[in-house]
Amino acid sequence: MLEDIKERVCRANIELFESGLVVFTWGNVSEIDPGRKFVVIKPSGVDYRSLTPDDMVVVDVASGAVAEGRLKPSSDTPTHLELYRRFESVGAVAHTHSVNAVAFAQAGMDIPALGTTHADYFFGDIPCTRLLSESEVQKDYELNTGCVIAETIISRGYDPMEIPGIVVRCHGPFTWGKDAHEAFHNAAVLEQIAEMDIKTLTLSPDASMPRYILSKHYSRKNGPDAYYGQQK
Repeated sequence: MLEDIKERVCRANIELFESGLVVFTWGNVSEIDPGRKFVVIKPSGVDYRSLTPDDMVVVDVASGAVAEGRLKPSSDTPTHLELYRRFESVGAVAHTHSVNAVAFAQAGMDIPALGTTHADYFFGDIPCTRLLSESEVQKDYELNTGCVIAETIISRGYDPMEIPGIVVRCHGPFTWGKDAHEAFHNAAVLEQIAEMDIKTLTLSPDASMPRYILSKHYSRKNGPDAYYGQQK
């Protein structure tokens, strides 16, 4: 069942570890099937170095129940499922505790768009969510994490595919894309941007980038007028 997606999800999870975005078992990647009925996700607490496609868990999007797999799915599964339910354009989700992105999450700060590296991938500041309330943490914590991500995206009027990532206050980053590889790739980019911003803001706390530079760099790689790279 969904063998090609299992392969992609397994590979993307291993790439999280090999790229240094996660240590131990601190992260996960999932991908939804084209019919948007099932999600393939990493099993909970399993060492990345031993992961195989057969270890991936298939979860029913509507119910959250395991549809296939011998292992328990990631504890963050309800967060992933909520994003798939809320945003039809999201095809895959990645979560890490990468150091620089977490620093922004713990500070409760957006990751500001300060340069062209950011603009190539994110069409604006990468938002930080509000703090979850005590009741939201005590009951349905992982589901409410997905809800607060969706709330932040919607309240800011963002297209989730134009700003394919967020930091959850006091927690860490979530990114997404059309498939598992793209979700992983955006997690890697977000972490690099966060590191650049920390260094930039240390040197110049008032640093900023004009909107026209943001727009130019985003549009040359994304959308109908993109011309970066080889044309297909």
